[in-house]
Amino acid sequence: MSAEPSADIALIGLAVMGQNLILNMNDHGWVVCAYNRTVDKVDNFLANEAKGTQVVGARSLQEMVAKLKKPRRVMMLVKAGAAVDAFIDQLVPLLEAGDIIIDGGNSEYHDTQRRCEALEKKGLYFIGSGVSGGEEGARHGPSLMPGGHIQAWPHIKDIFQCLMLHSCVQVFHQWNEGELDSFLIEITANILKFNDEDGVALVEKIRDAAGQKGTGKWTAISALDYGTPVTLIAESVFARCLSSMKDERVEASVLLSGPASSSYTGDRTAFVECLRQALYASKIVSYAQGFMLLREAATQFGWQLNYGGIALMWRGGCIIRSQFLGKIKEAFTKQPSLSNLLLDSFFVDAVRGAQEGWRQVVAQSVLLGVPTPALSSALAFYDGYRTDKLPANLIQAQRDYFGAHTYELLASPGKFHHTNWTGTGGNVAASTYMA
Repeated sequence: MSAEPSADIALIGLAVMGQNLILNMNDHGWVVCAYNRTVDKVDNFLANEAKGTQVVGARSLQEMVAKLKKPRRVMMLVKAGAAVDAFIDQLVPLLEAGDIIIDGGNSEYHDTQRRCEALEKKGLYFIGSGVSGGEEGARHGPSLMPGGHIQAWPHIKDIFQCLMLHSCVQVFHQWNEGELDSFLIEITANILKFNDEDGVALVEKIRDAAGQKGTGKWTAISALDYGTPVTLIAESVFARCLSSMKDERVEASVLLSGPASSSYTGDRTAFVECLRQALYASKIVSYAQGFMLLREAATQFGWQLNYGGIALMWRGGCIIRSQFLGKIKEAFTKQPSLSNLLLDSFFVDAVRGAQEGWRQVVAQSVLLGVPTPALSSALAFYDGYRTDKLPANLIQAQRDYFGAHTYELLASPGKFHHTNWTGTGGNVAASTYMA
């Protein structure tokens, strides 16, 4: 006679995030069934990290499902893409109507929508949940961002909510005590003061070629799809791509010249304060752009999003958690239809107070040949956003000149015109399109 199901939830994938998330659930009293495609990892996990806990293991998906209470809850922390679909295909025949599959692998949202639709036809619920916070977050309180079948939420709510937290090195420590207080500033301070065994800062020995998992790229692609200028994240993605061209950059550093002087000769203490202002203003722009994209996606898909609630969700465990996420919540509570965070009175004043230092940093960086893609991109966006008339009128004239794509007049928006600019062209206009 088979044993009575005892596990509250199963988790597939025993890499560092999966293991720590299991241990976090265990700390809160949930019985978790651990499974990994390489079953030796299950045995090693139970014998070491999970020793003495109530975590149970399974050596097959069939055994894992048999150990789950109904409705069965299965969470995957595997590589986004084909691996998720492969596990779903294996799980579907083993599950029953009303069971829940949770993808915690930071999948692209179109994949989540596709899986929701496919599994709904089979009577199963699907949740795609971003998991942020790294190893420490997974162990002590990640930021979880679930989306999918709302019918599944009552069955995972208690587990998810109990997991989340409620709650020059000296420069970064000081910054972390003020308005820049954030997880990334905190860990940067710790990284910069960490020395290798020979006493040399370890960060200086790390190869300067940044990797990425794809979430930034997907954000940039979505921004292009919806015509939303999320320039800072896109530029950050390109900066990572450029960093990966390490060998080419080493060759170019010998052949390509920069400014005659690459050393700053001004007041360094004052410049550090300018740098703090530049970082603060750029972070505000980054959040503003992110919420612009969320609002446009909500319009496209008919979503009802609680923007203030989203900000508070990021305030726990997530790697982007910052002190002023509470200010974002206040902004949307005060004005739910706010089109852009930069128009809220708090952020208007914050950027006004920071922009002089911000401009000094970007200008000096250009003069010294120091690349600052994110800070520069954020400032360019800010200046473009606050400008009532941009040179795009010339672009529209050029498009009409070479392709008869038409243009609108300031005096009659919504009405499209075509001009025979040379006197030798025709009067037939092409269909209008959005660039």
